[in-house]
Parts: sequence; structure tokens; C-alpha cells
Amino acid sequence: MKKLLLLFFVLVLANPVKSQSYNYNTYGLGVYYNALYPYADLASAKNSSGVSVVGYYNLSLFLPLGLEFQTGELAGGGVLTDLHGREYKNKYTAIIARGDVFLGQIMGDYGYRGPIRYLKDFYAGTGVGLISNNMAFIQRVSPGSNYVFPGKDKSMNLMVPIRVGYELKINNSYGEPFIGVNLGYVMNITWGEGLDGYDDSAKDFKNNVPDLYRQIVLGIKVNFGPSKSNY
Repeated sequence: MKKLLLLFFVLVLANPVKSQSYNYNTYGLGVYYNALYPYADLASAKNSSGVSVVGYYNLSLFLPLGLEFQTGELAGGGVLTDLHGREYKNKYTAIIARGDVFLGQIMGDYGYRGPIRYLKDFYAGTGVGLISNNMAFIQRVSPGSNYVFPGKDKSMNLMVPIRVGYELKINNSYGEPFIGVNLGYVMNITWGEGLDGYDDSAKDFKNNVPDLYRQIVLGIKVNFGPSKSNY
């Protein structure tokens, strides 16, 4: 992941500032690598990874709507290291409808020809989706006792992503953004107790906040289709 982040910043520094037109393509397709980390009910968690594929409809140069398919693994705990002997591996999939607003939508046409134009490519966004949880492994019985941890091995939860990031736009010969190299940070809020597969009572276990998971996203978006004017 560190090498990929370094490559992103090298691309930012190497990308020359070119004149940008007001035109953009209607559609886009993105493929992304996700560095994942869950914040669930267990005391410890593990770093893992996943991938996303996103289809875009660009409302404007700086207002993309996306439909995302995401898959990966979330893991935490340890039979021998967790206080209660809990451990899980969640091979999840998710589908998310989302939208982003770039700073360029607010800045308008100011600064297209100077370095300040790079500010236009910072964004924030959100959306709504469903995550399908599938426990590839879960410790259901407490080691050394007959207590069975409650919960489900398979479940479906509503989720809301909170997204911030930067997209380095690489223009074609017409000054239109043809390729976007994206670096983002996403915090996904889920409703329900499916992320780690445990649904123990909050009286005896930590279980008083929504299950979350973090993504550090790096990938490429390619724009295509009919060209439209932003103004």
C-alpha cells in the first residue's frame, strides 16, 4: 500500500498543468484497490484488503454519481489473544449508490490555467448501500466454557459511506478529463450486528456503537461516452 501511495504522489507531481476545456464525458468506469480495517465489537482488528468496481454517470464535470460493487475481507480478534476468545473473518460483498461533489463545483472556472486548479479535484461524498456479510470463520463457542456467542454467520445490513479524497485528472488532447487517478478515505457506517458476526449483550460485552469499517482507496477511473459541456 505504501508503494501505491508513493506512486500516486509521484503522478501528482509529474502531471503538467494543462489548459482544461469545459467538456466532459457522460460515463465512467473505475477499478479500485481498498485497504480495509474494521471498527466492530472486538477489542482488536486486522488490516486486510478488497476491490471495488464503480460505474459512473457524470452529471457535470464535478458531480459524478456512481453505482459501486465492492468485495473484500474484514477480520478481527483472535482465539488465543482476544479477552473472550472471539475471532472472525467476514468475506463480504456490498453494493452502494453514491455521489461526490468536487471543490471545482464551487470554485467555478477560476484558476483553470494555474496550479490552483488542482484544488478543484478534492471531493467529498456519501451514499447508501447494502452489505452482505458471510463469515468464512467465526469462533462461536467460548474457549474453556460452553457459552455460545450469539449472532449470525450470514446477514445483510444497511450501510452509509462517508467519503473524502482527491482525483488527479489526466486530460486528453482536447483538454477533457479522460483518466482520473483516485486516492480516497472512506468510513462506512453499518446498521446491525453483522459485520463481525457477534450480537452479544451490551451489558457484558462492548456493543454500544454501530459497526464501522475504513477504506483507503486507490485506483483509476476512465471516462467515455458522449461529450457534454459543463457550462
